[in-house]
Amino acid sequence: MRGTYALIIQVPFDAEISVGALGRRSFPAGYYVYVGSAMGGLAERVGRHLRREKRIRWHIDYLLMRARVIDVIVAEGRGECRIAGRLAERLRPVEGFGSSDCGCTSHLFYGRDLLEVISATAGAFRESGLKPVGVRPHGEPG
Repeated sequence: MRGTYALIIQVPFDAEISVGALGRRSFPAGYYVYVGSAMGGLAERVGRHLRREKRIRWHIDYLLMRARVIDVIVAEGRGECRIAGRLAERLRPVEGFGSSDCGCTSHLFYGRDLLEVISATAGAFRESGLKPVGVRPHGEPG
């Protein structure tokens, strides 16, 4: 399947993380959503993000060394930048994170409340014309 995904991430305590070329960034404890796309294989891309052992390649890889994915939302079709735009209206963007190859402010967004983050994400998918489907972090449909 080709499509768009969102990783719902928990950062359990305040952290300062060096994020490649972005430099050191502060990540307050709470919940984050990272939006991406995989036009060459959605399951493989999400699976890569969920693995602990991997080559550090993207901004999200740095964050996931200190955080954990607690939920995954996927949809067929391209829409990551539309979703990021919608999320920027509802949650706090982490400037420049995951968006070095597009014009978006960010592809990572912060919220203190898990239900707020999940609701905002599902709504952003629907408003972008994509049908969100939950997937447990181990790959089975939710």
